[in-house]
Amino acid sequence: MGSKRCRGLELHVQGVMPPEQRRLRKRVATRLKDAQNTFALLTTFNEVDMTNLMKLRADYKDVFVDEHGVKLGLMSGFIKAAMSALQHQPIVNGVIDGDDIIYRHYIDISIAVGTSKGLVVLVLRNANGMNFAEIEKEINNLAKKANDGTMSIDEMDGGTFTISNGGVYGSLLSTPIINPPQVCVLIHSTLSFKS
Repeated sequence: MGSKRCRGLELHVQGVMPPEQRRLRKRVATRLKDAQNTFALLTTFNEVDMTNLMKLRADYKDVFVDEHGVKLGLMSGFIKAAMSALQHQPIVNGVIDGDDIIYRHYIDISIAVGTSKGLVVLVLRNANGMNFAEIEKEINNLAKKANDGTMSIDEMDGGTFTISNGGVYGSLLSTPIINPPQVCVLIHSTLSFKS
């Protein structure tokens, strides 16, 4: 995508999106709009003390890379915390099927990731059986496929719970839209340090 200046205005010249990407974007937009129109949406904002996770990451980041060949990011910590909560509150890991809520005995975490092709949702299958290293490796693997355009629809569909990081865009607070048929989404925003 290039841009041209014209009398002080920025005009964006966009390339043509391949048909399969247009269909995917249209499907995603339709599903999200349907969710917004159908679901009873509630957003709650909470602060979380990240001291322990930040210390863990600082203390083990070099050893982690040496041992596993991947960086220890914050997302794996959010995923592990979410999985613990989902195991204690299984209704939040449920999905809506007509008038019923189906309880899943597995946890497939959807992660919203910004790529050069736009926002993509990756799904970590059976995340409840993964350790920190496996989570980080799978996120990297799926993100690479998303950026390369080699990710299949199946790799983006079927999650039971979504985690999104609005902080990468500088967001302090966000109101996410639920990814149907899921019943809940977690968004974390900018980290700030307090004394």
